[in-house]
Amino acid sequence: MIVALMIGRAGSRGFPGKNTKKILGKHLCEFPLLACKKSKFVEKIYVSTDDSKIKKIAKKYDAEFIERPKKLNNSKALGDHVFEFGYFEIKNRLKKLKKKIDFLVLLFANGATINSNLIDNGIKILKRDKFCDSAVSTSVYNMWSPLRARKLNSKGYLKPFVPFKTFGNPKTLNCDRDSQGNVFFADMAVSVVRPKCLENLKNGLLPQKWMGKKIKPIHSWGGCDVDFEWQLPSVEYWIKKNKIL
Repeated sequence: MIVALMIGRAGSRGFPGKNTKKILGKHLCEFPLLACKKSKFVEKIYVSTDDSKIKKIAKKYDAEFIERPKKLNNSKALGDHVFEFGYFEIKNRLKKLKKKIDFLVLLFANGATINSNLIDNGIKILKRDKFCDSAVSTSVYNMWSPLRARKLNSKGYLKPFVPFKTFGNPKTLNCDRDSQGNVFFADMAVSVVRPKCLENLKNGLLPQKWMGKKIKPIHSWGGCDVDFEWQLPSVEYWIKKNKIL
């Protein structure tokens, strides 16, 4: 059985109420749910939240709810552990119905740059490649290459976040944003994973251990999960460009 699990909590500090902000007449959290409903493969949607607004919205999409413990409803809780808890809850519920999970479609309530094609393409990737742990939506952001990243040293001066030698011979590096090849970022719109990724979470690859180790891209562009208000116009552009509504 292929199931979807969307997570999102009520207490965002950086952008309060982000999960239920409206874009083009729909709440942010509706776009992942809408993509699941239009998917050719997703059979059941689960939502893990403490937000009464998200619950009310998700009911329209026939979602089943997961109540998670308080320790997973704060800013320090990692997505890894929220997904892990949700997975085992779903597994136990389906076990009573004598059903098992084949793939999980993992979603964030603030990840609106998503459509059914991205979900279905991810599922097809896992069906074709039995060695693949997961398929995740990725966007190419060469302008944010680790080569360009900086951090402050003890005196307040900027220094390379990653030593230049990591990228090869420093003498051959340059300011061209494409000089290191395409830089793929998991844009958090969707992760399609095998159950073993959450069964053995500790063995996953940082920073998102729920993806396992053998990860393939679901090619997208301009994808992101919304953490700041300034991102909303770009998400609106993405939704319009992909003719979601």
